[in-house]
Amino acid sequence: MASTAFDLSTARWRKSSYSNGDGGDCVEVAPGLPDVVPVRDSKQAEEGPVLFFKAATWTSFLTSFKR
Repeated sequence: MASTAFDLSTARWRKSSYSNGDGGDCVEVAPGLPDVVPVRDSKQAEEGPVLFFKAATWTSFLTSFKR
């Protein structure tokens, strides 16, 4: 996806239900942006990178994952 600036200052991050409870494997998403889903590692939430996926691509990934 092309680099575009998104304002994530008011994003409501949600941790994956598949993340374990001891601080490892923590993936967070911030739904609600039009046509894009930001994803980050909650262990590096403030200083780490954020990946942006097209909403349709993210939906396809989740559908495949759930199978």
